[in-house]
Amino acid sequence: MAISRFGFQRDELLHLTLGDHLDWGFKEVPPFIAVLAKITTTVFGNSVFAARIFSTIFSGLIIWFMGQIVIELGGKKFAITLACLALIFSPAFAASGYLFQPVVFDQLWWVLAVYLLIRYMNTSMPVYMYLLGVVIGVGLLTKYTMAFFAIALIVGLLLSRQRKVLWNKHVLFAGIIALVIFLPNLIWQMTHHLPVVTHMKTLRSEQLEYIKPSDFINQQLLVNGIALFVWLVGLGFLLISSKLRRFQFLAFAFVLVFIFLLWMKGKEYYLFGAYPMLFAAGAYGFERWTKARAYALRTIIVLLFTVPNLLLFPLALPILPLQQTMAAFRFLHIAVKWEDQKEHYLSQDYADMLGWDEMTEKVAKAYKNLTPEQQKHTQIYADNYGEAGALHHIGKQYDLPDVACLNSSFTLWTPDSLSARYIIYVDDSGGRNIAKFQSYLESYTKIGEIESPYAREKGTGIFLLVNPKPEVNQVYMKELAKKRLE
Repeated sequence: MAISRFGFQRDELLHLTLGDHLDWGFKEVPPFIAVLAKITTTVFGNSVFAARIFSTIFSGLIIWFMGQIVIELGGKKFAITLACLALIFSPAFAASGYLFQPVVFDQLWWVLAVYLLIRYMNTSMPVYMYLLGVVIGVGLLTKYTMAFFAIALIVGLLLSRQRKVLWNKHVLFAGIIALVIFLPNLIWQMTHHLPVVTHMKTLRSEQLEYIKPSDFINQQLLVNGIALFVWLVGLGFLLISSKLRRFQFLAFAFVLVFIFLLWMKGKEYYLFGAYPMLFAAGAYGFERWTKARAYALRTIIVLLFTVPNLLLFPLALPILPLQQTMAAFRFLHIAVKWEDQKEHYLSQDYADMLGWDEMTEKVAKAYKNLTPEQQKHTQIYADNYGEAGALHHIGKQYDLPDVACLNSSFTLWTPDSLSARYIIYVDDSGGRNIAKFQSYLESYTKIGEIESPYAREKGTGIFLLVNPKPEVNQVYMKELAKKRLE
């Protein structure tokens, strides 16, 4: 099945680990996904299939609420059908809708925020404004990008003729509700030296700086495949059609977020949550342009904006085995640029799903080969959060001791010292990191490496360090103290 093919993705392993260390915040993300992780492992288990249940449910809710937006705009069956199928077959949503990451949950809150705001405008019932406050608050506990979208909606209203919607007490109360819900995470950030700032600086220097404005624009034009023409029509309809004049602020909000992310060098998926409202408007536009009894024409339109995207599905969703997926990339002559700024004939998400079981199994074998007495004096250390997440989550089936790591949120709970007589070290540089302090070891032996040919972690080495000197622990503790202040 596509939902569990290949294995856990790198970020999923981190998020599942967060569920075992519940708190009001983490270095990379707010706490919502950690709560879902805890529910997932408690109720459904530790499998790849289990990890993606909530993602799949939320993807379905996105489609359902987008259909509701179509209805609120005035669309009927054809518009609902076109909008929903265009979204379902969009490569962007196929790729982001199954992984256990904050992206899909963030997208739902964006869609739900639009639905509630439109519903409030259509009914003037305060309950929808208060629910909007709840959604924005929970959205901020999911991903901070909700703040960008909420601000864009407000500015969009200010720029439109519907600005009077903002001038009432219900909007103020909704804002207070959102702030109260978000407040625990805000307090956590303040008491932990605002790690979100450090995280964004690191993200910008290591990844976002390499994104060119032209790359971002090209990606937005390509990520939805042939459904591009549905959302473009939707954007145009919102801007110029008298039928949707009341909702023109949605187009303004989209343009504002687009410009902001372009300026900030954001990743392409940061904008995905804004597309469903454009799909809804575009489908409504096509419905207005075609006669109700033009069944053949409407059928052709639906097929035209959905079926061609099936060719791209293996690139976005792992519906095929690995070798056939690789063949699809080559057949379509699609090379994907990874964070290393090199082009590869496999998506980074797919490559990040490979090698974790192999690595964990080899670490477990090394640990089991030690005597019971040696195991009592053994620690496991990993260089990056993907390795550490795999050893924590997949390692449960091997009864491994928990892993130490100085990367990402692991610094919040990693052991205060690294002072064991034996250290099983997962070195993501294949041994170069160990070379920096080999003079402080009695000995070290390479006991394996990740051999999966298409994994991003290919070549990652697994070493057994024997009797490290106190200097190793001093370096570890100094780095840990620094990381916990970031």
